[in-house]
Amino acid sequence: NTSFVPGYDFANNDSHPNDDHGHGTHVAGTLAQSTNNNLGTAGVAFGCSIMPVKVLNKKGTGTHSDIASGIYFAVDNGAKVINMSLGGPAGSVTLQNAVRYAYMQGVTVVCAAGNEYMEGNAPSYPAAYDDYCIAVAATRYDRARAYYSNTGSYVDLAAPGGDTTVDQNGDGYGDG
Repeated sequence: NTSFVPGYDFANNDSHPNDDHGHGTHVAGTLAQSTNNNLGTAGVAFGCSIMPVKVLNKKGTGTHSDIASGIYFAVDNGAKVINMSLGGPAGSVTLQNAVRYAYMQGVTVVCAAGNEYMEGNAPSYPAAYDDYCIAVAATRYDRARAYYSNTGSYVDLAAPGGDTTVDQNGDGYGDG
């Protein structure tokens, strides 16, 4: 079974970090989906524990302060890896200090490189704090860069992200 440890919702300031959009739940499943239960697939880090920390509101927006609070909470409560599938075009001292704190405590910080290539490909923060984060870009089924995925010197690696505008695997559905 997938193990959870207590988290927090900084967007609503309560102890119920419910996922309004399903993206965080999807990522958590990719990482730590239960295994040996004859259902679906196994997570890539099965056996790990998930600490749900919500920093974005139901509209998918948030403040650097809430994101930083989430980082400090995770680090101070034993997280070894922080995944942030979020980002924006502006950084801040508050956000950079929080990511630096996690890094200095030995926590691996993994961030989305951004999905704004078509809007000018501006660096996405916190991913662009490349001294402290592993920035991950997205690829399509054929391993080419997904059309929306940011590029830049801060990007460390690329991983499957999908592209629903094409069906490269021939299953009759957009790859995504």
